[in-house]
Amino acid sequence: MKQFTKAEEDIMQILWRLKKANVKAIIEEFKEPKPAYNTVSTIVRILESKGFVDYEKEGKGHVYFPLMEKQDYSNQSINKLVDNYFQGSFKSMVSFFVKKNDMNIKDLESVLNEINKKDS
Repeated sequence: MKQFTKAEEDIMQILWRLKKANVKAIIEEFKEPKPAYNTVSTIVRILESKGFVDYEKEGKGHVYFPLMEKQDYSNQSINKLVDNYFQGSFKSMVSFFVKKNDMNIKDLESVLNEINKKDS
C-alpha cells in the first residue's frame, strides 16, 4: 500500500470529512495560511494518479471524492506500523504506548473495557 505524504494526508482527511469537494472547497477547510490553489490542485491530481481519489465533472470543473475509506487506510497504516516497529506484535505496541505516554491503570482498564464492549 502506498503511504500519503503529509500534504496528501491533509487533503484526504478533508475529503473523508466532506465526502465530495472541489479544490476551492478543500482550500476553505484549511486554517490560515491557506495553501495555493495550484498546490492543492496538483496534490489532488497526485492522489488521483495513486488511486486514492477520483472525480466527477461538474460544469467546467471537477468534484473529487475518496476511493478508499478512512477506516481501511487506518487499518492498513496501523498494521504497517506494528509490523515495521513492533515485529508484528500488537502487545508490544500497546506496551510501548502505555510506558511512553505514562498511562495509568485506570486509563488502561478503560481501554480494555472498550475492547470488551466491541467483542460482545
